[in-house]
Amino acid sequence: MIIVDKSIPGEAFQLGVCYYPEQWPEQMWDDDYKRMRDIGFSIVRMGEFAWNFFEPEEGVFAFDLFDRAINLAYQHGLKVILGTPTATPPAWMTHKYPEILNVTSDGVQYQHGMRRHYNYSSPVYRNYCAKITEAMAVHYADHPGVVGWQIDNELNCEVNVFYSEADHAAFRAWLKEKYGSLDVLNQAWGTVFWNQSYSDWGQVHLPRTTPSNSANPHQTLDEKRFISDNTISFARLQAEILRKLAPQQWVTTNGMFGHLDNHAMTDELLDFFSHDSYPNFATLWNDAGRENPLMDRISSNQLAKVRSVSPNFCIMEQQSGPGGWVNKIAQSSPKPGQMRLWTYQSVAHGADMLLYFRWRTATFGTEIYWHGINDYHNQPNRRVAEAADISRELAKIGVAIAGSRYVSEVAILQDYDNEWDGEFDLWHGPLTKESLYSWAKSLQFNHIPYDYLYLKDTSALDDLIQYKVLIYPHPAIMSEETAELLKQYVAGGGKLLFGARTGYKDKRGHCRMSPFPGPVADLCGVTVEDFTLIVNEKSTPNIRWTDGGNEAGTPADLFNDILRPANEKVETLAVFDGDYYAGKPALTRNPYGSGEAYYYGAAFSREVADALIVRLGIKPALQDWAELPPEVEVAIREKQNRRFAFLLNYSDHPVQARLLRGTEDMLEGVRLAAGELNLPPYGVKVLELE
Repeated sequence: MIIVDKSIPGEAFQLGVCYYPEQWPEQMWDDDYKRMRDIGFSIVRMGEFAWNFFEPEEGVFAFDLFDRAINLAYQHGLKVILGTPTATPPAWMTHKYPEILNVTSDGVQYQHGMRRHYNYSSPVYRNYCAKITEAMAVHYADHPGVVGWQIDNELNCEVNVFYSEADHAAFRAWLKEKYGSLDVLNQAWGTVFWNQSYSDWGQVHLPRTTPSNSANPHQTLDEKRFISDNTISFARLQAEILRKLAPQQWVTTNGMFGHLDNHAMTDELLDFFSHDSYPNFATLWNDAGRENPLMDRISSNQLAKVRSVSPNFCIMEQQSGPGGWVNKIAQSSPKPGQMRLWTYQSVAHGADMLLYFRWRTATFGTEIYWHGINDYHNQPNRRVAEAADISRELAKIGVAIAGSRYVSEVAILQDYDNEWDGEFDLWHGPLTKESLYSWAKSLQFNHIPYDYLYLKDTSALDDLIQYKVLIYPHPAIMSEETAELLKQYVAGGGKLLFGARTGYKDKRGHCRMSPFPGPVADLCGVTVEDFTLIVNEKSTPNIRWTDGGNEAGTPADLFNDILRPANEKVETLAVFDGDYYAGKPALTRNPYGSGEAYYYGAAFSREVADALIVRLGIKPALQDWAELPPEVEVAIREKQNRRFAFLLNYSDHPVQARLLRGTEDMLEGVRLAAGELNLPPYGVKVLELE
């Protein structure tokens, strides 16, 4: 469910940079701030790794260094976002209280020397976090230069599992509240299997090392739920202090990492959500071996997830140079224009505040290769010049686009239970990963904007009916309540697509003793009469379209549900074209009320998604305005009947689009006539659709 009031306040775009005054000689600050203002920056973030400067020894607080840094920034017209420094506990603390450190599942304790090496459950650590947050809030609550707070830094980054003694104890307390008794817990976890039943709460732990490195799957699902709730509890400790003591300053946190329900955290604690965007990571971890890889434009898919938390969000860290640590991660430098492209990628997807990471590359420490706008030498370079160009452009259009909302008629449904369960369950997790990527690629290359919509217990029909098409690839866990909500959506005229392995588990992760796809069987109008995992590409059958489509040789990837229509109204759109189930239905369409439900008995591929887009009648966002090449992504933002189209060329060569009618080029401030429109390598256009 989109919470419309969890967005950035303000009527103008804010552009800024992350700054670390504690890392630089004080005589450099004035020149740094002056040059920030010359570029056009208006906001800086600082303090998130500086606990030793705020509390150099236990119980002794010192604010002199940051007072001078913040006062000087304010004198230069810069607003300040302060980070609570709890991502890096000081050495005096970890030395005196080693129980605050995190522990691996094998029982090995992490040591001081990095960041995020603590656990959320330690009462000692929580006490110190509360004290430092309170001291900072009291000191800076009325400072006119401090506009907001970032809680911690990148919760669950680096490590998102926790096994200290305090975590095991907190897990037991969480389970007692959730289940009430060991009898109910044993039933939920199915502990009668392999004689795992518990007779005393002291026997219950988070998953630990076992033979074959396996664990109880229901225990591991609850582990992820607990970690999320525990992380939110840790953030709540700080948020409540900031709300009480600094009520005039907003509160956010940054990053989108695993085992954390960012939607619940934002709904309950934050004014808006912030994200850290590093598109160059895609060059390391993406699908460079595939045909037409998304590469850095896959970050648009992540930004769509961010937008599902806050429609208008902050990019607290936007990549401005190559990234890298001394001992791992090594990225190539962004090409000329890519920094600008990535900035507009974030803006196109809903960012109304953006800060580059970082002002100047560090000359010491683990991140001496995580480059900022300025190089070590502090002399002019192309990234500084590019930042200044971006700043001038955003100053020109910022008031117009601030507060505008991304527009889409298509949404991909997700939920945290299936996301977390799929990490451990190889019978549906890999399918979801493949299908999400395939749909992202297909929708992007077909110039169709899309949202992510996370389903939760509070989701309502109003959240769904704003979309004409919903795609829910592989919801193995499906509650009766969610099934009923989806039926209401389709009955009202919506189109809904499922993939293989839908609906066979309940909320506990138990497999239902009913035909697949469980509680949505009547919605889909099919029964899964047989199924098989596809163990290698050579054994993957193709599908054959039965409705006259000429898409030949389309593989039915990863897993096959062999379908049996339950009534004569169900239309078979494609059949399997291989193996023992050749000729059996692979893709069906069932009319339900005023809408349609589709079931595809495999993981979605790019080819299948492309074919379904045609059959669903989904049109490109600019079909009446422009013809675009596949290298270009399109995003639409809308406010008060004004519509803005962002055109982003991700390729290293110029491309040509065709305008079908005249429009305003907002960045150039000129009128464009119908006809050819050239976008240079990594080029950007922002057009107003009149």
